[in-house]
Amino acid sequence: MSYQVLARKWRPRNFSTLVGQEHVVRALTHALTEQRLHHAYLFTGTRGVGKTTLARILAKALNCEKGITATPCGVCSACQEIDSGRFVDLLEVDAATNTRVDEMRQLLENAVYAPTRGRFKVYVIDEVHMLSNSAFNAMLKTLEEPPEHVKFILATTDPQKIPVTVLSRCLQFNLKQMPAAAISGHLAHILQTEAVPFDNGALALIARSAAGSMRDALSLLDQAIAHGAGEVQEQQVRGMLGTVDLDYLFSILEALVDGDALALVGVAADLSVRSLSFGAALQELAALLTRIQIVQCVPASVDEDDPERAELQRFSSALSREFVQLAYQIVNHGRNELSAAPDEYAGFVMTLLRLYTFRPASVADVVSAIPARSRTLPTSAVRPPAKPNAVALPVERREMPVPTAAKVINGQDDWHEMVGMLQLSGLARTLAQNCELRQLNEADCLLRLAPSHAHLQMKPAPDKLQQALSEYLGRPLVVRFELAQNEVDTPAETADRERRERQQGAVAAIEQDAFVRDVIETFDASLVESSIKPIA
Repeated sequence: MSYQVLARKWRPRNFSTLVGQEHVVRALTHALTEQRLHHAYLFTGTRGVGKTTLARILAKALNCEKGITATPCGVCSACQEIDSGRFVDLLEVDAATNTRVDEMRQLLENAVYAPTRGRFKVYVIDEVHMLSNSAFNAMLKTLEEPPEHVKFILATTDPQKIPVTVLSRCLQFNLKQMPAAAISGHLAHILQTEAVPFDNGALALIARSAAGSMRDALSLLDQAIAHGAGEVQEQQVRGMLGTVDLDYLFSILEALVDGDALALVGVAADLSVRSLSFGAALQELAALLTRIQIVQCVPASVDEDDPERAELQRFSSALSREFVQLAYQIVNHGRNELSAAPDEYAGFVMTLLRLYTFRPASVADVVSAIPARSRTLPTSAVRPPAKPNAVALPVERREMPVPTAAKVINGQDDWHEMVGMLQLSGLARTLAQNCELRQLNEADCLLRLAPSHAHLQMKPAPDKLQQALSEYLGRPLVVRFELAQNEVDTPAETADRERRERQQGAVAAIEQDAFVRDVIETFDASLVESSIKPIA
């Protein structure tokens, strides 16, 4: 008897065996149970998540000889013929090869005839987005008012290309990518049933490589069984997939903790000797840094059965949260830059050395090198210690130190400098720059805003400004606004005035230049002031 690949052998035959699409199964089950049947269904999602499989199960549910049911029997002639692809009233059309309007018209001409065997005539149109506009127009009328015995099931990986006139006539279900845990669990069940030895690490690698597709996972599993001579072991799967062993990644982090650049270059050389993918190595390293950051921020989320639990906890203690964030960014940038590097080995080594350059030991050096003026407040902004019962918002490792409290500040110079040091961006920063400080005391802050800038109070800008001021001053603060004409320049007006003065100075300097004056007089030229930019 010929061998049947796992993707076909283990294709789900009913809703209960479909993995990872519980939200769709629940909706269809309720609809079938209550006999609330729509005439057109649209299943969307990436490859290998079960669109066509779900269409066949729905066709069985509609045509099972035991009646319309969410649990088709699977043993009647209709169910068996649908499973084997021989059911005369189930018409599966590949829109990628039948894109023309004539083919669609010929298909729909037969829709008016009653089904030959089943209760419904079911049209399953796969990759429906490949149809031409004329073909879509040809099916619109039938799709809107089909005969009672016709059901349409459309499937696509790209719903954006389907006309809205078609979308509006269908019940749309978006199939999700399979979680890696669900894929590995299903693979384990299959291998246990097939009596194939395996280890969980190998299944985890296959599940990650499948990228959410159960069909891809089953194809990789077939390949792994053949590669491992009837067994599925982690080392063999790593070799087959070209994935990087976690030991290499832990060696990289160990070298960063120890400040050992030679060890980093050695890891790169080992990967090169084994012809492993440097892009995959950086991808796996980014995933490992993500797991470490999760341990640092949410320790309770770590599974006690995780085989790397001890190593994750060790590095979460050895590396600062800030460095893990920085390392994650460096690794991702390095991966994107591999194609632009002289060669992938050079790009990988430079990424590791960049991590070494910004390793935890050097973070303190960078902070200490920042001029003291940029990290301290003006003397007028220093306040006496807060009362014992004052509540301070937690602020972690900011390069800008946060005083615990401050006295009342009415000086506009202090406000201008404070706005420049607040951690704000976008609309919230614009709001702060256009305000005039009227009063700042222990519990609240009063800011004046010109009526012409009233629109800047749009949420969430005021909330972000209040939070930034509270963090900066080290105490809870309520920010209030009054709409009135400003009495003094706001930070935005001051910056604008200084910018104009610099521009005027630059223009004057150019106009007074002897060479420029000679050119203007000789050639009757004129000076384009908009092309002049101040140097500083």
